[in-house]
Amino acid sequence: MGKRWRIQAHDSARIHALERSAGISPIVAQLLVSRGITEAADVAAFLDPKLTGLRDPEELPGVVTAAPLIHAAIADQRKIVIYGDYDADGMTGASILLSCLRMLGAEVRSYVPNRLEEGYGLNDLALQTLAAEGAEMVISVDCGIASVSEAETAKQLGIELIVTDHHQFGATLPDAAALVHPALPGTNYPFVGLCGAGVAFKLAWALCCLASDSKKVSPRMRSFLLTAIGLAAIGTVADVVPLADENRILVRHGLKSLKHSPPVGVQALMVAAKLTDKPTLSSEDIAFSLAPRLNAAGRLGQAQLGIELLTTDSAERAQNLAEFLTELNGQRDTLERSVYLAANKQIKERFDRDADPAFVLAGTGWHAGVIGIVAGRLAERYHRPVVLISLDELGAKPGSGSGRSACGLDLHSAFAECDEFLVSHGGHAAAAGLRVETSRVDDFRAAFCDHAAGAISDEDRVAEIRIDAEAAFSQLTLQTVQQVEEMSPFGAGNPRPVLCATAVTQVEPPRYLGSGERHLSVPLMQHGTKLRAVAFGKGEWLEVLGATDGPIDVAYRPVINEFRGRRTVEMHLVDWRPSQ
Repeated sequence: MGKRWRIQAHDSARIHALERSAGISPIVAQLLVSRGITEAADVAAFLDPKLTGLRDPEELPGVVTAAPLIHAAIADQRKIVIYGDYDADGMTGASILLSCLRMLGAEVRSYVPNRLEEGYGLNDLALQTLAAEGAEMVISVDCGIASVSEAETAKQLGIELIVTDHHQFGATLPDAAALVHPALPGTNYPFVGLCGAGVAFKLAWALCCLASDSKKVSPRMRSFLLTAIGLAAIGTVADVVPLADENRILVRHGLKSLKHSPPVGVQALMVAAKLTDKPTLSSEDIAFSLAPRLNAAGRLGQAQLGIELLTTDSAERAQNLAEFLTELNGQRDTLERSVYLAANKQIKERFDRDADPAFVLAGTGWHAGVIGIVAGRLAERYHRPVVLISLDELGAKPGSGSGRSACGLDLHSAFAECDEFLVSHGGHAAAAGLRVETSRVDDFRAAFCDHAAGAISDEDRVAEIRIDAEAAFSQLTLQTVQQVEEMSPFGAGNPRPVLCATAVTQVEPPRYLGSGERHLSVPLMQHGTKLRAVAFGKGEWLEVLGATDGPIDVAYRPVINEFRGRRTVEMHLVDWRPSQ
C-alpha cells in the first residue's frame, strides 16, 4: 500500500516575520514555522540551547530523597551496587553513576542482568546473590519502577533499594527507600521525557553538589559532569526519547563533549567506528555507529563489558573492548538478517499485508537479542504493529517476545488487554516486551490482533510521510543545507527535515550499496541539477524503481556528505512514487 504524503501548509507572512525578527535564513524560518516555532525568543532557545537551561537536579522528583541516602552510604563505606539495564541507555546511565560514586570514594560495583538468561529489570535471584555477596545498597538505573515484588524481596534481604527509572509504572509503586522518576505520581516536573541516562546524570549532579556542599561544584567534579553529559547524550539518542527541552541541551552539548573530551572507552569506540576524523559529531553518529555497538553487547549477553568500556581508564583495555564490541555488532547484524528473512517470509505466507491490523510472528531458533530490532524494521516496512516471539526449542520455557508499534497503537496497553494469555509483559507505548507459553501463542495472537483491529482506524492504517516543504534540487546548495543543520541535533521529536521534489529522472539504474543488498544508491536529476541519492534499508526498492522509466517524485532528507575533506550535498531517500 502506498504512503500518503502530507506536505505542510505554510504561512508566508509568518515565515517572513520570523526570518526578520530572529535573523535567520528563509529556509530555516520556513522549517521552524512548520514545526510550530514562531517566536524569536523560542528560536534562540531552540537553535542555541544553553547548559544553563538544565533544571537544578533537586527539582527532579525523588532526587532530594535519594542523593542524601547515597551520600551517607558513601560516607559509611557501605557496599553499593549499581544495577543497570542491558541497552545503551542503561549502560551509559549505570556508567555515569558508577564513575561518579568511584570519584566520591564509594565502595561500588555494577551489575547488569543477562538479557538472554535473566530478562529485563530487577529479579529476585540477582538480588539474593548480591545480598549474599554483601551488597547493602542497590541503585537501579533505567529499570525498577515496575518491580513491586522485587522491591519487597530487597527489603526482606536487608538491601536499601533506590530506584532510578523513566519507564511506565503500574497502579502500585515499589516500596523502595527512594524513587527517582521524572513523572512520579504527585509531582509536576516540567519535562518527563528524560531517559535513564538523563535521570542518572541528574542524580550524579546532585551528588556532586552534596559532596561540594554547594551548587558550585569543584573543578574535578565539573570536569566529570561535562564528560558525563557525553554519556547522557549517547543514552538519550539511543533510547529514542524526544530531543526537546532538556534532552536537546544534553545532546547538543554532549556531542561537543564526546568530540573534544571523550572518556577513554568512548574514544576507542569512535576509533573502531571510524568517527575520529569527522570535524563534528552528530546524533546520527550515535544512532548508527556508537549505540549499535553498545546495544550489540547487551543483545548478545555481554552488557557488563559495555559498562567496563565506558568506565575504564586503560587505553589498552578500552581498545580491546571496543574491537570486541565491534565484532559483536557484526554478529548481531548477521543474526538480525537471518531472523528478518524468516519473519518476513511468515508475513508473506500467513498474513494479508494490507488487511491484517497487526502481525504476531513466532519461530524457534530466533535469537532473543535481535527480535526487537527486526520487529521495528518490519513495523516500519509494513506500517503495522509487529510482535516477534522467540520460542524455546524444547518448549520447556516461555517464549520471549518483543513488539514495536505502528499506526498509533499503545503496545503497553495492548499487552495489558491480553494479560490472561501472557506470563509477563512490560515496556512503553511504542516498544514493549513479553513472555508467553508456546501453547498460548495462538490465543495471544488472536487477542492482540482483535484489540489492534478495534484500536486502529482505517485512516491510521495508511502510512503517512510528513513533508516540511517542496524544494527543487537547484535550491540544495551547500550553504542552504548547512543552514538546515543549524536545527540539529536531529532525532525523535526533532526529525531531520523531509523535503520533496517532483519530475525527477534517474540518471542511471539504482544499485546496491554496501554488503547484504540492504541499501541503494541512485543518481537523480531534476532540471539539469544532479544529486546522489541513498536509500538506507530499502534494498527491496531496487527491482521496481529500476523498472520505472518515467519521471518520479521523491521525498528526501538533505544531508552533507563528508569524504576525504570534501563536503557535498546528497539526499537520503524516504519515499518515491511515479510523478503525479
